[in-house]
Amino acid sequence: MVMPNKMTSHQVFQCDMIGNSSIRLSMMNAKHVLENNGQLSIAMHSGRNKMQKQLSLLSQTLLKNFTYKKRIERYTLGIFENMRFQRPQLCMASIDNEERKSPKAVQVSKSSANSIKYFDFSIIGSGVAGLRYALEVAKHGSVAVITKAEPHESNTNYAQGGVSAVFAPSDSVENHIRDTIVAGAYLCDEETVKVVCTEGPDRVRELMTMGASFDHGEDGSLHLAREGGHSHHRIVHAADMTGREIERALLKAVVNNPNITMFEHHFAIDLLTTEDVSNIYCHGVDTLNTDTNEVVRFISRVTLLASGGAGHIYPTTTNPHVATGDGIAMAHRASAVISNMEFVQFHPTALADEGLPIKPHTRENAFLISEAVRGAGGILYNQAMERFMPQYDSRGELAPRDVVARSIDDQLKKRNERYVLLNISHRTKEEILYHFPNIAAECLKYGLDITKSPIPVVPAAHYMCGGVQAKLHGETPIMGLYVAGEVACTGLHGANRLASNSLLEALVFAQRAVEPSLDYMIRSNIDIDESVKWPFPVVPTVLGVSQLNEVKHITALTRMKLQKIMWDYVGIVRSIDCLKIAEKSLADLELEWEDHLFRFGWRPYMVNLEVCELRNLFSCANLVVSSALARQESRGLHYIVDFPNLVESQRLPTIIFPSSPLKSTWSTQLVHKLFADPVCLCDNPNENKGGTLVGQA
Repeated sequence: MVMPNKMTSHQVFQCDMIGNSSIRLSMMNAKHVLENNGQLSIAMHSGRNKMQKQLSLLSQTLLKNFTYKKRIERYTLGIFENMRFQRPQLCMASIDNEERKSPKAVQVSKSSANSIKYFDFSIIGSGVAGLRYALEVAKHGSVAVITKAEPHESNTNYAQGGVSAVFAPSDSVENHIRDTIVAGAYLCDEETVKVVCTEGPDRVRELMTMGASFDHGEDGSLHLAREGGHSHHRIVHAADMTGREIERALLKAVVNNPNITMFEHHFAIDLLTTEDVSNIYCHGVDTLNTDTNEVVRFISRVTLLASGGAGHIYPTTTNPHVATGDGIAMAHRASAVISNMEFVQFHPTALADEGLPIKPHTRENAFLISEAVRGAGGILYNQAMERFMPQYDSRGELAPRDVVARSIDDQLKKRNERYVLLNISHRTKEEILYHFPNIAAECLKYGLDITKSPIPVVPAAHYMCGGVQAKLHGETPIMGLYVAGEVACTGLHGANRLASNSLLEALVFAQRAVEPSLDYMIRSNIDIDESVKWPFPVVPTVLGVSQLNEVKHITALTRMKLQKIMWDYVGIVRSIDCLKIAEKSLADLELEWEDHLFRFGWRPYMVNLEVCELRNLFSCANLVVSSALARQESRGLHYIVDFPNLVESQRLPTIIFPSSPLKSTWSTQLVHKLFADPVCLCDNPNENKGGTLVGQA
């Protein structure tokens, strides 16, 4: 516990160390900035939204200089949105118009080694947030969309349910706001919720104008489904493949836009940043072209991070294989603020393969059974065909996801079973096949007819409610860096996301980030001569085939161990003891992995896909555990047996500030900084015996 030396009746501080690197601090009516014993306490006035009050305590070991502390202070106090954009010192000359001129059609890049590309806008991610933003900013400049795999391979493409928006005459924006806040366990930012619910219908209409085709009723109006946590029918959908339809429409528009270039199979390694006395600036991103095994640098005036979530910190997830927390980890390394990482949403109903008549061989990700199945009347049973949801919540199967997931988890543990059953077969065959053709086809592949038999389901990691803290227009405290989609923490979801609010949030914030991005682009320039000031990451071509294979093998095994730690100790129901075991186990595992890699000739500035992904998974897993340890109450998705009740004084976001250099590990380091100051725990730099790396975080 850290307390100011002098207190008055209206200053009540509570802070908890998050690991050894970050701090969470709660506040009631605090009004002062206090400097005590070299520690800076930043307090903010009671604002328009009680739920979003934040107070941050930054020690000398956390942030090295006062000017950087003041930058974080301005951001935390909400002044950031009114700050003037400052021109980075790096940016002295603009790109010649011909050099910035975009190609006439979207193309897949085949880059030369260590090439540098220049764009007005770099977008990391090709889901709904990234593509929608790209189409808007392309009206004003050249755009690079950088995607880790194929353009369609994103969480958006796997979203089945739909987009929640108010269209029914009996519904209202106020109803949607209330449902969102209730589902979020009253931790939502009220202003963000109001903005998203109000602007949502217009964003959906824009999609339809662009060619997205949604289901309509016999009267020609949109067919609106209902899902758990919603008081009204308001889910706009395209059967049970809504995300796929939205992605199709957006990708078609992107392909037809001459100002957008798509770079597929480019893995984002780290953001490129500079720092002056008061700000950090983002100038683009280093990537690895995984087709050609070459490093490609993107220099841009504005960067949007829209890289999705981190479902693969767990062994079973509905997320595609690309969801390894890359954006959150990159932003954390670049000194962005991270928030609410303890709130990991487990979808209650992923298809349980072991309950199928024909067992699938392998899956990269669990197959999702949409929330809409329960919304359409699906009933949950245990394997004795006993309905159990009314025992846990009066809303039954339409309770919010956190409640349903915990209820299923409790049934599985009590009965020592591996899955429960979701039955929709009491609805007509025609109705089931019309609304859920994708689910029906997937189950039928493995011998299950959902029009006749119940579906075996089990919870699986699904969505990150936390992420890179963003303001109302996607701003971060890093100048020139904006965020949208699952990678961001806007305050909309609070402690639990309301069903089908994720695509809605991505659409709204992609649009809202446009105006400040254009403002910043106009005020900033790019100096081509300075674009090589950061050392390039190194592809490990010096390693022999056997060495590289061993590195990949060790990395794959370590990844599975990390996922098991997270599932065993940081799952749906948590405890302090389990979280502490996870914290130590992750630290030991990371050091063990580093030791193995360095013994086989790996160096900290080397990059390949598997190793970089695992660095990011370690970073995100540690953020989740640290945040969970800090929240000493049960709220929403974070249920901890030691503190089973809601605590009003804890109704505040969890904030994680940049890591302390005293406790940095390899996964917290920017790769290009490891050239200048890679302190390895080894006797001989040519014979690295392994160990953690200590350097500037």
